[in-house]
Amino acid sequence: MPSKSKFNRKSAARKPARKSAAKSVAKPTKSKPKKPAKKQRAKAAVAGLTAVTPHLICAGAADAIEFYKKAFNAFEEGRLPDHDGKVMHAVLRIGGAPVMLVDEMPEWGALGPKTLKGSPVTIHLYVDDVDAVVAQAVEAGAKVTMPVADMFWGDRYGKLEDPFGHRWSVATHLRDMTPAEVAAAAQKAFAEMPPPPSPAS
Repeated sequence: MPSKSKFNRKSAARKPARKSAAKSVAKPTKSKPKKPAKKQRAKAAVAGLTAVTPHLICAGAADAIEFYKKAFNAFEEGRLPDHDGKVMHAVLRIGGAPVMLVDEMPEWGALGPKTLKGSPVTIHLYVDDVDAVVAQAVEAGAKVTMPVADMFWGDRYGKLEDPFGHRWSVATHLRDMTPAEVAAAAQKAFAEMPPPPSPAS
């Protein structure tokens, strides 16, 4: 017969360990502060504008806008007048391309070509029918500075000066040419070209 002490030891080994009556309390977790949402960076160019956009200074920008509507079928996207009614900023579309416009403001150094006695800049405009557009521009008040003609580089091309002093070249592309073909045609055209007039003494 096994001893009592041995029996007690076996019984104790078979008994499961008592669970603690005290419930385990979960430690509160510290919530990390939320980082503020990053602001989306604005695009480098305003939507609808191209990397290079003409910005014309005109003495009488409101009249210039109406001229460009008549001459080149411009669409006015909007304008911002100042307290005196001068155009601080305007955006037109000519042939789908954006053109910015502002009134002449000498106090801010904004001078148009009329005040500067000319402009070294020519704005190039491609159209479906150069002859019709040039005629339309002349009717609106532009002056032809180079009659429309077929050019050696494959365009039918002419030049205008608008009533505000800005210069425009207007063209319709007639045929595609390789650089070699253009170079050969240029040599032929230059050989046939009369010499420039001598400067007035």
